[in-house]
Amino acid sequence: MTGTVSQISTSNLRAEGLSRAVPGKVIVSDVSLEVSAGEVLGIVGASGSGKSSLLRLLNRLDEPTAGAVYLDGTDCRQIPPRELRRRIGMVTQRPFLFPGDVALNLRFGPAQRGETMTDAEVSKLLEQVGLAGFAANEVSVLSGGEQQRVSLARSLANRPEVLLLDEPTSALDEQSKSEIERLVGTVAHDQGLACVLVTHDRDQARRLCHRVVLLDAGLAVKSGTTLEVLGA
Repeated sequence: MTGTVSQISTSNLRAEGLSRAVPGKVIVSDVSLEVSAGEVLGIVGASGSGKSSLLRLLNRLDEPTAGAVYLDGTDCRQIPPRELRRRIGMVTQRPFLFPGDVALNLRFGPAQRGETMTDAEVSKLLEQVGLAGFAANEVSVLSGGEQQRVSLARSLANRPEVLLLDEPTSALDEQSKSEIERLVGTVAHDQGLACVLVTHDRDQARRLCHRVVLLDAGLAVKSGTTLEVLGA
């Protein structure tokens, strides 16, 4: 999948001069990036380089101390947090799921907006993530890979414009990892989602990402196509 995306014309998500510092430590320093519909942007770097911290700034889970993030040209500070978290979904390394069945988890986000997902809508979404027939399954008995797919489906249930993925396969076995990678690529392409993937796995970035930002100690030391930044 490495390469450029020919249809992209405008950025869905853009960060300019994004920084975050706490007393005695700079966590993210003057990072600028953009990602557009149908594109997967990789954030790569060693452990402690600021990858996850940068991701949290993109949907205001943490507040930057400088710089700004724009969603479809609007400063994210002007968007109510609940709306922002719907429009910029997030899948974490270890899925946080509510006790109960799969359908309950998928319906949670829409219910917060007064919307009800029909059984048919739940089934269709589960088919998209390879979990057809799992609606009534208790999440507590699912495998790690299945739970991560439920987490992805729950984010998609909110119909986001941007999807942030924080090391979504690092706790999975190789088969589950391959399945999640395939799903991310399919979702970005078929649904026109702008995706930002944090990963320490450079081979994964080569497989999934169109462009890459390389972080070191909170600084974006290199950015460009995946081939330019990571090589073949």
